[in-house]
Amino acid sequence: MPRYILTADLGTGGPKVALVTTTGNVVAHTFSRNGLTLLPGGGAEQDPEEWWRTITEGMRTVLASAGVAPEEVLAIAITSQWMGTVAVNDSGRHIAPAIIWMDSRGAPHAQRLIGGGLEVPGTGYNAMRLQRWIRLTGGAPSRTGKDPAGHILFLMHERPEVYRAAYKLLEPMDYLTFRLTGRAVASFASATGYWCTDNRDVRAIRYDDALVRTLGVAPEKLPDLVPTGTVVGKLRPEIARELGLPETVDVITPLGDTASAGIGAGAVRDFDAHLYVGTSSWVSCHVPFKKTDLSRNIASLPSGIPGKYWVATEQDAAGKCLTWLIDSVLYPSDALGGGPAPEDVLSRLNSAAASVAPGSGGVLFLPWLNGEKTPVEDHHVRGGFVNVSLTTDRAALVRAVFEGVALNTRWMLNAAEHFVRAERPAGFAELRFVGGGARSDLWCQLFADVLGRRILQMEDPVLGNVRGAALAASVALGHARWEDLPERAPVARAYEPDRAARALYDRSFEAFLQAYRGNKDLHRALSHGAAS
Repeated sequence: MPRYILTADLGTGGPKVALVTTTGNVVAHTFSRNGLTLLPGGGAEQDPEEWWRTITEGMRTVLASAGVAPEEVLAIAITSQWMGTVAVNDSGRHIAPAIIWMDSRGAPHAQRLIGGGLEVPGTGYNAMRLQRWIRLTGGAPSRTGKDPAGHILFLMHERPEVYRAAYKLLEPMDYLTFRLTGRAVASFASATGYWCTDNRDVRAIRYDDALVRTLGVAPEKLPDLVPTGTVVGKLRPEIARELGLPETVDVITPLGDTASAGIGAGAVRDFDAHLYVGTSSWVSCHVPFKKTDLSRNIASLPSGIPGKYWVATEQDAAGKCLTWLIDSVLYPSDALGGGPAPEDVLSRLNSAAASVAPGSGGVLFLPWLNGEKTPVEDHHVRGGFVNVSLTTDRAALVRAVFEGVALNTRWMLNAAEHFVRAERPAGFAELRFVGGGARSDLWCQLFADVLGRRILQMEDPVLGNVRGAALAASVALGHARWEDLPERAPVARAYEPDRAARALYDRSFEAFLQAYRGNKDLHRALSHGAAS
């Protein structure tokens, strides 16, 4: 008889919930939208109770639509956005809004933590502290404050009543696991963003007391650590009743979305690369080593696959650039009128972009709407259109947004390939493409042309993360092996680079880099002016 994994992928826009067989076949799925609150000073918050409500409603919906007997569900597997922080009480309920990965309010406190004394030139990091962070963790607290370390510092200094009242400070995925099981734990992978763990032995990760003291967080507010790829526990009885499931259902250690995307794309072998485009984007692969490239803001960190590291990169805004274009430019609901966007708005954007020749008539879009992370960590840089003229129309602006995200991805790809150059001198011949952005045939071809790499559009790419979480759970339960998974991630279509387009995009890429170099100081000055 088939057996099933109930999965939830909590993205920034909302959760996808699916029922997936242990072989990776998605038999039912649903999607809900969640709100996002952007606040002055770089704040970005969401409501954890809304997460929980939309996820549990989605779980009941897919179970009912699939008609699966409850005893056929073996486990629940969670994957989610990460580098966020939820302050919870001892019953697992949040006591303040979730601070998500986009939030930079902790930046001033992070910069005081990491700097001072003898600094590494051009980095803002104290040399001795940076050396210890990198040697043990592989990374360090971000200067931008966009990680749990920065969020915790923000709470300690600016929301002390929340910090004092918090029983635990958890990643979003670990908050959901606490609600499901009653255990406040983090996996070896999900604990990364505290920058307090010794990651040198990826199979025996532990907190480092000195790093915990450096951050200044009370140790008891951090979750206990459990190995990645294991069973956290059984469903709490009241949750089992709420979902209509037996109490025997296992809850698997959750995965960050970077991990589940790679697994769902079948990129589980060392140096098999994948590209993800959702709200943010990344290029990554698994590697057998721990290494850090500080100059490009890239490192290998503990993976969702036990015993492996993954190459950590991120473009802060990717698909979010399209939703910004829709919500703030094309179909806004404001004093000037407009909105709501039509149901087929994404199809219209693709058609409009396809009507414009490559190069968008010379218009460049800079996608740094919320700063950038790889290959430059710069939370002051901002986006916009460059070289707009009186003849520029909306279709050209739309295509420029698609191209701008791809050009920034090329910058990120260059950093990722440099990172693995010693072991993979030729770089990546192809990239497995998942996430909502991979549904666009135009974007698939555009990425092939801009990156000069074969792009493999995965089947049902928007479901890549729920499939990845389910397959990882299947391995944890003994129903699959890691080496089986590439064959369980089917490719829908392959896109080859067009040489003529590549030559044009080579010139666009040089202009794109020049736009960053020539304007980064201006963006910093304007950012300080806005803050004052």
